[in-house]
Amino acid sequence: MSGNEKKYIKEAFDTNWIAPLGPNVDAFEKEIAHYAGVNEAVAVSSGTAAIHLALSLLGVKKGDKVFCSSLTFIASANPIIYQGAEPVFIDSEPETWNMSPEALERAFQDAVFEGTLPKAVIVVNLYGQSAKMDEIAGICDQYQVPIIEDAAESLGSTYKGKASGTFGKFGIYSFNGNKIITTSSGGMLVSNDTEALRKARFLATQARDPAPHYQHSQIGFNYRLSNILAGVGRAQLEVLDQRIAARRTIFKRYFDTLGHLHGFTFMPELVGTYSNRWLSTLTINEKAAGVSVKELLHVLSEENIEARPVWKPLHLQPVFQGIKYYPHNNSVSEQLFKNGICLPSGSNMTEEDQFRVINCIKDTVMHKKSNQKVV
Repeated sequence: MSGNEKKYIKEAFDTNWIAPLGPNVDAFEKEIAHYAGVNEAVAVSSGTAAIHLALSLLGVKKGDKVFCSSLTFIASANPIIYQGAEPVFIDSEPETWNMSPEALERAFQDAVFEGTLPKAVIVVNLYGQSAKMDEIAGICDQYQVPIIEDAAESLGSTYKGKASGTFGKFGIYSFNGNKIITTSSGGMLVSNDTEALRKARFLATQARDPAPHYQHSQIGFNYRLSNILAGVGRAQLEVLDQRIAARRTIFKRYFDTLGHLHGFTFMPELVGTYSNRWLSTLTINEKAAGVSVKELLHVLSEENIEARPVWKPLHLQPVFQGIKYYPHNNSVSEQLFKNGICLPSGSNMTEEDQFRVINCIKDTVMHKKSNQKVV
């Protein structure tokens, strides 16, 4: 927390605006819209809820197909299932670790041949890095299929000077507890289509008709953000740029101290983009480095340092067994999952704590190499 959250929470209590909706919600929506440079935003209970609303607004229904990045958290795809639709997973490419335009084009060509174009494409900006939006948008425009840009991890990042989350018909942000700013739980749906977002507000409040009694002509959701949590978000947004600077400093320190190690390759930043570096991630070539991701995770855990593998691709998840998948060459996402690791990256991480991580990694690599020489 930044410390200023209590001011907005106190205002909510003092004015008795405790329920979902209220002055903090209205202000938070306006502030996010202004920050991202879009016409409007709708505050909701989670990033997942925002994706679900976007799919609903696009008319996605049972039997439809939705193309979705494979290398992402399952929340990107779950709302497709909520709508009774079928996901089709698209592989990553090496320069951004995000959706491969080449694989996306092949998926579209097959869809045309089969006579079933997708209703939407969900593009994920992984770990704060924007996908190749020019290429992806060009393909989607060609087939007249709308984009939902999942910017849950990339608030504050930019692509060619434009805010991440603003390239599709809809963009979504997450304020989950692990994101670069948080409202504990919460999310935001953004768009330049103000009429669509008016309908999103309607759907997110149980689709209650404008009548003096409770009347409902269609199914809605209980997805609005509370006025208290929106107050937390307003204070968090005030320090977003500081958080981004801190994360980028953390990434640079890892890169400067570990980037020279054989077999260590950090997640790239595509030319013309600016990543918030939500997480510092890299791949380790076991043969060149002399140590595997699994071994390093174990050593770090023994030192009470939490690190994790890169997301397991959705096409490998048991729940999505048999779902169609379009790879890029030899499946980039599978290689990233096999060789990728996410290092501690919290905005409030001290230099001392970070060097404890760095030294642990260096010592492990040196120890492994020494043992190999002895053998």
